[in-house]
Amino acid sequence: MSSRSPGEQRTHLELVTIYEICRLLGASLDISRTFRAALNVLTAHLDLPKAMIVTAAEDGTALQVHSSVGLTREQAQRGRWAVGEGVVGRVYATGMPVVVPDIANVEEFVDRTGAFSAPGDGRMLAFIVVPLKNDGAVTGVLAAQREVQGGARLTEDQRLLTMVATLLSQAMMLHETVREEHRRLQQESMRLQKALQRPQQRTRFALDNVVGDSVPMQQVFLEVQQAAPSRATVLLRGESGTGKEAIARAIHFLSPRKDAPFIKVNCAALTESLLESELFGHEKGAFTGAAGERKGRFELAHGGTLFLDEIGDISPAFQAKLLRVLQEREFERVGGSRAVKVDVRLICATNRDLEKMVQRGEYRADLYYRINVVSIFLPPLRERRADIPALVTHFLERFNKENRRKLRMTQEAMEVLASCYWPGNVRELENCVERTATMVQGDVIRDLAFPCRQNRCLTQTLHFVEKADAVSPVIPRLNPAPPPPQQPHSPIAPPSPASNSWSEAPQESDVHVAVGERSDGVTTIGPTVHVRAPSERNGASGASGGGAAPQGERERLIWAMEQCGWVQAKAARLLRVTPRQLGYALLKHRIEVRKF
Repeated sequence: MSSRSPGEQRTHLELVTIYEICRLLGASLDISRTFRAALNVLTAHLDLPKAMIVTAAEDGTALQVHSSVGLTREQAQRGRWAVGEGVVGRVYATGMPVVVPDIANVEEFVDRTGAFSAPGDGRMLAFIVVPLKNDGAVTGVLAAQREVQGGARLTEDQRLLTMVATLLSQAMMLHETVREEHRRLQQESMRLQKALQRPQQRTRFALDNVVGDSVPMQQVFLEVQQAAPSRATVLLRGESGTGKEAIARAIHFLSPRKDAPFIKVNCAALTESLLESELFGHEKGAFTGAAGERKGRFELAHGGTLFLDEIGDISPAFQAKLLRVLQEREFERVGGSRAVKVDVRLICATNRDLEKMVQRGEYRADLYYRINVVSIFLPPLRERRADIPALVTHFLERFNKENRRKLRMTQEAMEVLASCYWPGNVRELENCVERTATMVQGDVIRDLAFPCRQNRCLTQTLHFVEKADAVSPVIPRLNPAPPPPQQPHSPIAPPSPASNSWSEAPQESDVHVAVGERSDGVTTIGPTVHVRAPSERNGASGASGGGAAPQGERERLIWAMEQCGWVQAKAARLLRVTPRQLGYALLKHRIEVRKF
């Protein structure tokens, strides 16, 4: 066999060196050990007596020796450079390789370690520094020293060290990715262990802890018990504040997936692009700021339950994307092309009228049929008034525990809460109890402690809002019927549009709601449609026996108060007068306002 030329021998040596370094870097994720082994291969094959890898320190303000060969421990510990300092700092700052043929003749050469200084015996030492790059960003430098003698070729050394630096930077990137994933898994494992160590956290979301003894809520509990064991998609319907998330958690913890994650997403709180990234995740570099791969909520909920709140508020474009996921149970991350399959139980919730949205073309019918498999309707609080005392007690006990107080509520105060309309449902009730408990003086909450008893209810105008969707514009009802007949000089009779006989006529801002006409001729506003007729009550002697408003001023006053449950503000709106005028009229006719 013919002998190889020096060039062929050099090429063969480089291939063997690259092969050995690749094998070492792929054998372990411990880069401290593999980097030292790679440097040993370089020094052994290429006759490089000293080599080192320099990376940024943890504080990011300086550079330090990460791995080295031919340096003592003290020399490696002394190796610290500022960014831009010396040849090492300049290569890190600029990302351009530098070859110093003779370190003795270069003033820029700064040796912080004390291991690369000129020997002083006439030998010529070269210093070769190449950057470690990852996606164009410099993560470190590889530096080596060679004695220049004979046929030393510094250009070939630089080329080989550049290839080795590429392999080292890829190993660093892989190590960082694995470390981040390991840290995330550790945090998730700690969270799950804490959840398992505290079983009361699981029972906290059990159905037994959902307050509700009324007949409508018992029907809801029955439907939840029936639907929980299956994997069918559940759609929770109801107004805002009725407790849809609590029911969703109860369904999860009653299902076979109770040990798996329960992930929730508020679809109305995110834009379309953010919602897609949150649900499906994204690949590295999918958009500006996507520094790494990120799993979406569908992947995080694998094997468990995904709760999509406000599902009626997603855009039409995202409805099509969500439909494919629900049909195929697979998706692609943002910026990716690989299909990801998941096993997720889906629970959706909305306060919208999806049927009307489908009719108007605002919601896809195929998505509606996909999510509307099992529908559970949660009743508003005004239709389950029997639960109000239990809810108030629950909220008050929690307030006492959190604030170290011993508040209690009188029966009269409880009756005030039980007779309210509650357009905000359980959420508004909780807010009212907490606000009153915070501002009350003493340890007893009486009926006069509530702002509504001083005509200062914060949500009074909302009691008259009638609309199907909680977030759609309000369309007021107009009164097509003419005003009832009035007696001369009667301040209680509604004035005609041209009349200006009152010194204090109600302005447009005083009338918060439109007045409607029932089929029986009785004028109603807001929740007064649920008030019994005067003929059905005791003590309504002054009211007319039929549904029509009486003609006399005193009789009309009593009729209006009866219609509005003896709430003066409502009666004033019904009669189209100001509350002050109504109060003067009640005093004038000596009509005592009933207290309930």
